[in-house]
Amino acid sequence: MADLVTDSRFPDPDTAYRALIDAHRGLSEEESAQLNTQLVLILANHIGDQRVLEQAIALAREGLERAPSPAP
Repeated sequence: MADLVTDSRFPDPDTAYRALIDAHRGLSEEESAQLNTQLVLILANHIGDQRVLEQAIALAREGLERAPSPAP
């Protein structure tokens, strides 16, 4: 089994980031959340490795725990 790769594999990471941001343009918050859900499921299926998926989930949750809480 493989380990989660966290180094960028994109020749131009900024272009990949812009594609993700652009995909959300013009969507409501609900549509944006649906897009994210569908994208996560598609990419999780593409990964096809439970261990790697679990590593990615843990890393994402760590990011949430480190992120500052939004102001009220």
